[in-house]
Amino acid sequence: MLRIVLPVALTLGALPALAQSEKEISCGHQADVVEAIKEARLDGVKERRLSSVLSENATWPEKYNNIIPLLAPAVYEKKRKDLKAEDLKGWWYAECLKLGQ
Repeated sequence: MLRIVLPVALTLGALPALAQSEKEISCGHQADVVEAIKEARLDGVKERRLSSVLSENATWPEKYNNIIPLLAPAVYEKKRKDLKAEDLKGWWYAECLKLGQ
């Protein structure tokens, strides 16, 4: 999970301090991306096609597509059966909110 948290921490650290509501919105979009990556993995989408597939159906602002290649390897290295039971979206949202406090 460190491979996931570190790039985001560095990204958030480079941004000016966000108001709480902006941070919650950003963390929500990031969590949506993580959940979409998980669902794509469970649906059998190949990692090399992931960015294009998720970009087509994205419900988040376009700038969040940039984190897909950073987060995908950590999700794709997990076994599908283990991934089904994990709440990556909830975990990511909670961890994201903790960053920068």
